[in-house]
Amino acid sequence: MTKRLTSKVIGVAVIFLVLSALPVCAAQKLTIMLDWFPNIDHLPLYVAQQEGFFADEGLNVKILSPSATTDALKLAAVGKVDLAVSYAPQSIMGASEGLPVKVVGRLVEHPLSVLLFLKGKGIEKPADLEGKIIGYTVPGMMDILTEAFAKINGIKTYDPINVGFAIVQSLVSGKVDAIMGPYKNYETVELEEKGYTAGYFELGEWGIPDYDELVFISGTGMLEKKRKAIQGFVRAVERAIAKTRNDPDAALEVYFKAVPEAPRSMETKAFQITLPLYASDQRHDVKRWQKFTDFAFTYGLIKKRVDAGLLLQNWEK
Repeated sequence: MTKRLTSKVIGVAVIFLVLSALPVCAAQKLTIMLDWFPNIDHLPLYVAQQEGFFADEGLNVKILSPSATTDALKLAAVGKVDLAVSYAPQSIMGASEGLPVKVVGRLVEHPLSVLLFLKGKGIEKPADLEGKIIGYTVPGMMDILTEAFAKINGIKTYDPINVGFAIVQSLVSGKVDAIMGPYKNYETVELEEKGYTAGYFELGEWGIPDYDELVFISGTGMLEKKRKAIQGFVRAVERAIAKTRNDPDAALEVYFKAVPEAPRSMETKAFQITLPLYASDQRHDVKRWQKFTDFAFTYGLIKKRVDAGLLLQNWEK
């Protein structure tokens, strides 16, 4: 083989190796901001990341934590992050206020928020809250849901109080009789571990329409710019949820490996409650969303009506 031919062969080989490496080097970067600190609600994200499902879609996903629960939605709206984990009610509120957002996927498909109280305190039905002190967690949302719950269930008088996230402390100290907004997969477990028995009213059973507790949000500009990557993200999460359902023990261990600081006992108990509530698919039910948006307008959660069909991004298979 001549020196010139040898050089050509080497050159072709180098080009081949470079081209072969391109898909790895060209992984699309995406940032997603959580609604709160990492917890079991976010487990499918860590499964998708640790099991390589994002990588299979050509994605390099960075998971970020916010400084406050409202940060994620707002940052996604202005394109500071590619995606955000948010709540269906907040996404509807944002759309009503003119924020350019789209709901691109689902994480938890039914409400985790409940009206929480301690058993043994004489509360068996909503009417027993007449004249009681009812706390709420998120001003501008949970206080309005409390008011709607009261109207729907015939509670004429009650004293509302903002407890923020001092949920367990407020209940066990007797500062409040009940609280709107705690999660049934966390505060009930925390109360149990402290020796208390929690009771709660499921919102959907007492007049508040069903909704997705946790959804994935993207700003409309970012969706247009990174549409293919965001669709790949949604596919990877759907795959991760399926794996979690098929092998929950393995998925839980993946989560603990990714989030080693997570309290194992509490998170394991929370996982058992959350597992059946992870999204069964990534299709948005427009009628279901519209029912909640109409409810939100009727009871003052939003000031302008929202067309759910314009808020939701349904992907073609």
